[in-house]
Amino acid sequence: MRSTKAINAVERLKTRSGNPQYAAVSLSGGLFYLVDRALIGEQKLSSPLPLDDFVVFVNTLKPEKPRRVSKLDLAMDEQIKRSGKSRVPESE
Repeated sequence: MRSTKAINAVERLKTRSGNPQYAAVSLSGGLFYLVDRALIGEQKLSSPLPLDDFVVFVNTLKPEKPRRVSKLDLAMDEQIKRSGKSRVPESE
């Protein structure tokens, strides 16, 4: 079941890059590596990595676009910052 995390990371990479030829290969011992199944054959893009390191590697290949921030998001963030600073600890 832990391989789902690796597969989801590769699916996000496929979407961001527009290349449907990426695939995760699972090895015994919980190791994964990334391949590109291009027309010239399967190219190994990483060495075998533990799950968390594999997900970090895949995410760094094609980072996500920063999400758009609306004026309401900025106002809410500002309000949260102000509410946290305005609290005065109670003293006895």
